Amino acid sequence: MAEIILNVDVRDGVGTGGARAARRAGAVPGILYGGDQAPVAISVNEKDFRKSLYTGKLLGHLVTLKYGEESQPVIAKAVQFDPVSDRPLHFDLMRVDAKAPLKIEVAVHFKNADEAPYSRAGGMLEVVRHAVEILVRADQIPEELVVDLKGREIGETIRMSDITLPKGASATITDRDFVIATIKTSSAGQSEAGDTTVEAEAETEA
Repeated sequence: MAEIILNVDVRDGVGTGGARAARRAGAVPGILYGGDQAPVAISVNEKDFRKSLYTGKLLGHLVTLKYGEESQPVIAKAVQFDPVSDRPLHFDLMRVDAKAPLKIEVAVHFKNADEAPYSRAGGMLEVVRHAVEILVRADQIPEELVVDLKGREIGETIRMSDITLPKGASATITDRDFVIATIKTSSAGQSEAGDTTVEAEAETEA
């Protein structure tokens, strides 16, 4: 089950005034929605919320919401931040069935770039999609989608089929094996290649 537990309070006041009152009290206001129940205005102690947020396992992951003796699985769908202080201002939680599939975006991370042949040859990775929407059970949402670049050469294209998904999960785009990234020759590599060609031609003419 979820590693993070959010102990929430139900807010009486809604709207801007209620949210401000929650922040003055040292809490982060939020909204709980989804399922066949009405939205509920909630709040979480700001220090506890920050601690959960900075683990990297809150946003977009299955967590446990706890209110008194009651608990339920939820997905943290969005967090709004102050553009100046980066203080969390508001969050959205969605009720889910832990064993039911849902659509969610998961970040794509690339590893072993330093060991890849393209890197040593002066190539560069051009990322087309930094995240991919997948259909996956709520309790099996991966923290990231991993692409191993070891052995990759210049000119190769990395597609969705190159990513291993949890059992039973699938991309929501099903009509094509779409591109995640391409490996190209960098401008520096092209410049070096051009210089080498010029030097070779000069030697030939001489």
